[in-house]
Amino acid sequence: MFEFEQKQLPNATAVLVLGILSIVTCCCYGVLGIILGVVALVLYSKDAKLYKESPSSYTNYSNLNTGRILAIIGIVLSVLFLIYVIGLIAYFGFETLQNPELLQEKLNELQ
Repeated sequence: MFEFEQKQLPNATAVLVLGILSIVTCCCYGVLGIILGVVALVLYSKDAKLYKESPSSYTNYSNLNTGRILAIIGIVLSVLFLIYVIGLIAYFGFETLQNPELLQEKLNELQ
């Protein structure tokens, strides 16, 4: 009798795209990937509340959940890369990393 029209979650596509971008940009010193991943998780929480209120009203929860998983992976990769960059700076020094000849010299000393 009653036809119930299902809607799309408003931020599901954005969460999915931001989750993918957080993985892709994790090598940008880790900062950009962390920012995109956190934004994706914030948008996820808003849409997850909508979905939990009325699960039968929305169709694209799988995209939302996939975006959340990708955002978490992107945040983890970004944090690991940021720790790696901080470790390089702490070990070699910022000046050494900016000068390729000095960096090559330091790497030869390690061998």
